[in-house]
Amino acid sequence: MERVRVELGARAYEVVIGAGLLTRAGAEIAPLLRRPRVAVITDETVSALHLEALRAGLGDVAMRALALPAGEATKGWEQFSRAVEWLVSEQVERADLVVAFGGGVIGDLAGFAAAVLRRGVRFVQIPTTLLAQVDSSVGGKTGINSRHGKNLIGAFHQPSLVLADIDLLATLPKRDFLAGYGEVVKYGALGDSAFFDWLEKHGPALAAGDTALRAEAVRRSVAMKAAIVARDETEEGERALLNLGHTFGHALEAATGYSARLLHGEGVAIGSALAFELSQRLGLCAQEAPSRLRAHLRDMGMKVDLAEIPGDLPDADALIALMAQDKKVVDGRQRFILARGIGAAFVTDAVPRETLRALLIDALAVR
Repeated sequence: MERVRVELGARAYEVVIGAGLLTRAGAEIAPLLRRPRVAVITDETVSALHLEALRAGLGDVAMRALALPAGEATKGWEQFSRAVEWLVSEQVERADLVVAFGGGVIGDLAGFAAAVLRRGVRFVQIPTTLLAQVDSSVGGKTGINSRHGKNLIGAFHQPSLVLADIDLLATLPKRDFLAGYGEVVKYGALGDSAFFDWLEKHGPALAAGDTALRAEAVRRSVAMKAAIVARDETEEGERALLNLGHTFGHALEAATGYSARLLHGEGVAIGSALAFELSQRLGLCAQEAPSRLRAHLRDMGMKVDLAEIPGDLPDADALIALMAQDKKVVDGRQRFILARGIGAAFVTDAVPRETLRALLIDALAVR
């Protein structure tokens, strides 16, 4: 069992990483409680697989639970309102704990519900997907989607504890696991070339189910994110690097209606490949960098190109319009995370529209 601390002064917390953590959830959470009860928000898929195991692991801590529909479509006003009203009806007090038990959708939504309930109650993240364990459960970004774009409504609200049980990853469908791996690769690509080397060597065994390798990938990803969050909690500067691939990915998710056509991590993987290709076209890195990234993603059996997204996509101009709703836009200028090579990402707004447009036209042409 590993513990990574997110250093945020009085709001610091631990991310606990290991196998079998669900069985000791009560022991980990109990020191945070003022009374032995928690309100759990989960989804129907996780509820069917793991909710009774969580109940058993909580021991003497009483648990009430709400299971929302699974899927990205849940991350909107309707289910958010349902969650908040349920918490109010359950008389969750400011001193109580909300537990987000699920993937990134549930973590973001439940965290946002905790942020606004009674002007802020504490919450614990128990992420059940690889994507949530390495990314969305850490750092305090919470929120829901708007019809105008992804994660446009939300708040920074740090959890009090994160429990990343590696055993839960064994129940993930292969597609969901690989989608989460898109966020793992991101960390190596943006700032740790040695980690990218490690992933090239161990990625296939990790995907095949090696628990020790999975735990190490989660630990290294979380440690990198924790360090960045501690330096830039509200994304005023360096933290924006964690959005490598997301400007493209979020636009593609919006274009596909936040549906099963494209999972978030798949959008990040495709978006990262596009970001590296854009970097090469701008003369920022050699062709070796985007080629190497694409080769690794393909070796892992992941989506890399727009052609692998089923159904129709809008044209280049429409995709650029969707990208304009990105949260990183400052004074009307679109910011991109580009790279000078593997492990060397940076933030810039100096991207000519015609270069971006040409990249997207070429990417769409191979469909």
